[in-house]
Amino acid sequence: MTSIADIEFTADGTGLGDLFEAVPSLTCEMESVIASQGHGLWLSGPSQEMVDDALAASSAIDEYSLINSDDDRWLYDIEFTPETVNVFELVIEEGGTVLSASASNGTWLLSVRVLERDHVSSLYDRLTEDDISPTIVRLFDLESESNSQCGLTARQYETLVAAIDHGYFEIPREVSMQELSEELDISHQALSERLRRAYRALVTSELNVTEDAPITEPMPSD
Repeated sequence: MTSIADIEFTADGTGLGDLFEAVPSLTCEMESVIASQGHGLWLSGPSQEMVDDALAASSAIDEYSLINSDDDRWLYDIEFTPETVNVFELVIEEGGTVLSASASNGTWLLSVRVLERDHVSSLYDRLTEDDISPTIVRLFDLESESNSQCGLTARQYETLVAAIDHGYFEIPREVSMQELSEELDISHQALSERLRRAYRALVTSELNVTEDAPITEPMPSD
């Protein structure tokens, strides 16, 4: 049964450990695309000059190049040296998919999808063997028909994953709703309704509110 695991660990000993040590204010977010090599990572926090200096000085990074910029953050394609602990590759080797990854204050948080719950245990062991101390923040199974622990049906979950994989939630969007609906072989209206239901399920689950909770608005000021 497909499971989702949110895993937290410090950046020490990983490919970006040197960067967080050099610039503690650094934040990082994985780009939501599938690449044949390297990793697209949005870096922000310090100045671009400080980021470039830290990248150049890192012994764990083999190559890097600036791809894009957006306000005060920069998208770099980064390739780690062969001897570096590459957490993203470890996830793939253990049969998982990285749905999202972000880091701040020297700590990573990965959301990983696995086809079998046992794969989470294997990934945990691999990280531990590489001197990384992971913490499983959350682990839940996706049931085939009924609601999952995050409130999503299997179809809603699959639709959200497809939207992420195709860049629907990127800024700017990399795919339109019409294009995504054609990819999923459903109508534009069906996709719109499924996404709205998925959003509501996630919000009510994560904010721990009920479907019929009253909506209150602040009183207008005089």
